[in-house]
Amino acid sequence: MRIAFLMASQGVEQVELTDPWSALVDAGHEPVLISTKPGRVQAFHHLDKADTFPVDAVVGQVQAESFDGLVLPGGVANPDFLRMDERAVSFVRSFFQQGRPVAAICHAPWTLVEADVVRGRTLTSWPSLRTDIRNAGGTWVDEQVRFDQGPNKLITSRRPDDLKAFDEAILTEFPGRGG
Repeated sequence: MRIAFLMASQGVEQVELTDPWSALVDAGHEPVLISTKPGRVQAFHHLDKADTFPVDAVVGQVQAESFDGLVLPGGVANPDFLRMDERAVSFVRSFFQQGRPVAAICHAPWTLVEADVVRGRTLTSWPSLRTDIRNAGGTWVDEQVRFDQGPNKLITSRRPDDLKAFDEAILTEFPGRGG
């Protein structure tokens, strides 16, 4: 299965990209790094620069229909940059409109708030987003991983410490088992 990973050109929390990516590769899936700009994505370890990763495709040049699911890694800056890019917001919204599964961790639900897709949904995130999620019509819970079945599967987790549970949820809830 092809799984889109959407992120801005900088600000993604590296482990929130690499950990789910590796889990999907190990299960036989094909992750695709999509960004707002071509070239490389600058990842971070919290506030310190980390590695860079090659962009496979630029948002606006790919369609949600080409993917079986979407992963939104966090980092404080990454989802804030994505919220300001209408192409990225539209890409995220398309997954919900088509009923395709979405997984978001840490600060990534900010992008979901901007896409106006949390109304009536229950999700978790980094705790500072709880008011934003509630104001957007969602229900915020403090759980390691949260499944919301809604019209499409939505998987959310709070922080890097939850990555093991987040990865297991992705592998359980995304279509297929790598084929």
